[in-house]
Amino acid sequence: MTRTAILSDIHGNLTALKTVLDHVATQNVDRIVCLGDVVGYGPEPCQCLDIVMGFGFCVLGNHDSSALFDPEGFNVTAEQAIFWTRNQLESGRDGPEQSRKRMEFLCELPRTVRESNVLFVHGSPRGPTNEYVMPEDIQNIKKMEKLFSMVPHLCFQGHTHVPGIFTTDHQFIRHTEIVGSYSVTNANKRLMINVGSVGQPRDGDSRSCYVVFDGDSVAYHRVEYDIEDTVRKIEAEPELDNFLGYRLREGR
Repeated sequence: MTRTAILSDIHGNLTALKTVLDHVATQNVDRIVCLGDVVGYGPEPCQCLDIVMGFGFCVLGNHDSSALFDPEGFNVTAEQAIFWTRNQLESGRDGPEQSRKRMEFLCELPRTVRESNVLFVHGSPRGPTNEYVMPEDIQNIKKMEKLFSMVPHLCFQGHTHVPGIFTTDHQFIRHTEIVGSYSVTNANKRLMINVGSVGQPRDGDSRSCYVVFDGDSVAYHRVEYDIEDTVRKIEAEPELDNFLGYRLREGR
């Protein structure tokens, strides 16, 4: 059975991505896929895109979309970062051909990928690119029922940077509550699985997060990386707010 490493929300953090990929190499996976937001916030968007272009597939994230079009709903720091990111992508500093390949890759990213009864999105099954599904949404019964009505069996997602599993009985199982792996073999049990973030975790844990899915179970992995290396790179870019680096230390 295919073993898939599922990454999301890399956000231009090349140091984190490379460290995670070193860890993935120890997991005997058959492929790597990405749930979007390859760029945005971080200091090395071009290098991250070059790597992700070699993955099995990638879906469109809201920051990926905003690197192409005008951002909507971004705060000042995020907006400034995405305009800087766009400039990096368009600059052609390592040649116009590579710049063109990156932009074409972003333009062609699908909003969803479905494989049999498994759906892959960035945000949610209803709003694949932009809709957040937060842990507290388990109290919003109507929202969750609508979302689950669009889930074939499993839906892998990112966007919130908070890893865990949503169940149809209105629970959010934090990844820290899972010992080893979480079985997904019950075809009658629909789940939305947030894989967390590689480049900017926001669950109070500064380590990168990703999952390995083997068709029968999901296993979460946390990976330490050199945060200070990324902080220094952000500090070296005047158009990136230093806060984008400092927040990495706290996983916020």
